Amino acid sequence: MTVTIASFLKYHALGNDFLVSLDPAALPGSEELDADFVAAVCDRHRGVGADGVMAARLCARDGRTAGPDVLMELRNADGSRAETSGNGLRCLALALVDAGSVPGPDVLVATDAGLRLVSVLERTSPATALVKAEMGTLKVGLEERAPPLGGDWQARRVDVGNPHLVLIGVSLDGVDIAALGRALEDAQPGGQNIEVVAPDGHGGLEMLVWERGSGVTEACGTGSCAAAAAARTAGLVGERVEVHNPGGTLVVEQDGADLMAPTVWLTGPATRVARIEMVLSEIDVVA
Repeated sequence: MTVTIASFLKYHALGNDFLVSLDPAALPGSEELDADFVAAVCDRHRGVGADGVMAARLCARDGRTAGPDVLMELRNADGSRAETSGNGLRCLALALVDAGSVPGPDVLVATDAGLRLVSVLERTSPATALVKAEMGTLKVGLEERAPPLGGDWQARRVDVGNPHLVLIGVSLDGVDIAALGRALEDAQPGGQNIEVVAPDGHGGLEMLVWERGSGVTEACGTGSCAAAAAARTAGLVGERVEVHNPGGTLVVEQDGADLMAPTVWLTGPATRVARIEMVLSEIDVVA
């Protein structure tokens, strides 16, 4: 019997963890990752455990033409495909630089939401680096009602290449993000990410997050960008915002030209956890 071994690199960004494949051709699926396989390996009790899986397909470069260094396919923990991820981008770039797959420090990544430039800025430990990602131009919607949390809350939809609903209040006390996220994820066709935010009293934001296809996570990069942009339109924060996720703090920088369509950069740590070798025939995939 032929035994097929698949390798993953596990990285996390403030506890938002990903399995990165630098050889996706060895995984189930051909042009795309197999959704059932992804869900099986992301299961935290019956698989390896992760918030998502990224397949990195390196691009051929002849030195004469500009183009991305890598194509990123991102899958949520339930196997569904996602357009982009701020934390995922930063983990992917560090994984590629760590592996010597790209020279760095800059990595141009093609995502389903467009090209994103990611820069590995500095090492803070052998396994961790500060990584900055250009997140593109966001689109902030007009204020909406936020009925699940009552009249004291504001709501704004934000497009970060993926969809977000940001609920803005004065405090996160008593917010059950698991119940709220589960109720609101599918309220938008195609699903949405849910961020609940409140000012921290020092010009930053406290945030809880429910990620579409993954549930409650320790941190969300695109969610932090969405929260900062939405709170800025409400007059609560400035161009540079520290967003305090449950797993730690991310820094969001926005240009000053257009509050409803800012260009945004995301900076924070990314950390190498492990290299994982998996015998594919030993993974139970329930279709």
